[in-house]
Amino acid sequence: MTELFQKLEMLYPDLVELRRDLHMYPEVSLQEVETPEKIARYLEKLGIEVRTGVGGNGVVGTIRGGKPGKTTALRADFDALPIQDQKDVSYKSKVPGVMHACGHDLHTAALLGVANVLTQVKDELEGDVVLIHQFAEEVAPGGAEAMIRDGCLDEVDEIYGAHVWADHPIGHYSFHEGYTMAAADTFDITIAGRGGHGAMPHQTVDPIVVASHVILGLQQIASRITDPLKSVVVTIGAIHSGDAHNVIPDQAHIKGTVRTFDKGVRDSAEQLVQQISEMTCRTYGATAEVAYNRGHMALYNHRDQTTRASMLAKTLFGEENVSDKDPIMGAEDFAFYLNEIPGTFFFVGGRNPDINAIYPHHHPKFDVDERAILGIGKMFLSLVFPEGALLNSTKTSHSTND
Repeated sequence: MTELFQKLEMLYPDLVELRRDLHMYPEVSLQEVETPEKIARYLEKLGIEVRTGVGGNGVVGTIRGGKPGKTTALRADFDALPIQDQKDVSYKSKVPGVMHACGHDLHTAALLGVANVLTQVKDELEGDVVLIHQFAEEVAPGGAEAMIRDGCLDEVDEIYGAHVWADHPIGHYSFHEGYTMAAADTFDITIAGRGGHGAMPHQTVDPIVVASHVILGLQQIASRITDPLKSVVVTIGAIHSGDAHNVIPDQAHIKGTVRTFDKGVRDSAEQLVQQISEMTCRTYGATAEVAYNRGHMALYNHRDQTTRASMLAKTLFGEENVSDKDPIMGAEDFAFYLNEIPGTFFFVGGRNPDINAIYPHHHPKFDVDERAILGIGKMFLSLVFPEGALLNSTKTSHSTND
């Protein structure tokens, strides 16, 4: 394993250059054109079997091992976000209003580095490795569902995914068995009242006042209706109505999101958003039209794969650098892969105050320590080889390259 890590470390300068190129020329979800072409060219130059246009804009590479064994899939996402890059760095996004503010460019560079190393040792590889380069992770429905329908998991036995994490320091790894990331649903509520003069509210049905009652009612889904031992978040992200000081408008519009782990709580929350909105509006003489959209399902990490990945990280990087990650209410469409086959999704630290990598994901100044490329890459390499390959390895430092 040490030899594989050394091969990856030799590639590190090239992988940084690749990541920075992706960072300078990002593409938002469902509009990825040049990014998948770059990925496909890189894989094809390595002699890897490549399928393009998988599920839409996805790219899938397959490395055939020289020995019999199971088929393992590794996944990296490559879409960017509609955010203006505000960093002062040489590799700042050159696309106005678009940036890699979540680390998907780094994930892609790491998986391409793994592909490069594996092609060098494929005769020693037990089984095949499927490289899933996924588009449109940031939207729902995301690219995972479409790629699964297009066969990216055909004959795959297990799958692993990783996310660089801005809250964890560089060199840190975290894992969690069971529900780790939430289901993410959205809703749009249109409240129809009766507009009129702001000085004569008694002649109107004020949709803004009604909307305020609806918003307060929705908060009781979490505070009073759902079992407090089961997690649910109901957040209102936007309310729009009117544009004048002295005019009561006809309509008000509410946008929000619901985050859950438990399927029963998810079903209940959907019904309650509908019921509370309609009943509250009826009370005040208004009407409600509710559009509720289910997004990514909750991400559930399987026990065997999670335990194995965590133990490997402790062996390779030291127990002091590995922790159990608390579940979070953020969402990831890697959940759809895990709903089909066993696997796990883990987190690799990228925070480093020394280089101003301190901002959270989706922030306009988001950045991470690029050595996380090595962190993800080394974990992926470890996971596609049997544990016996680790017997002669030594504990590996994460700070091999600057």
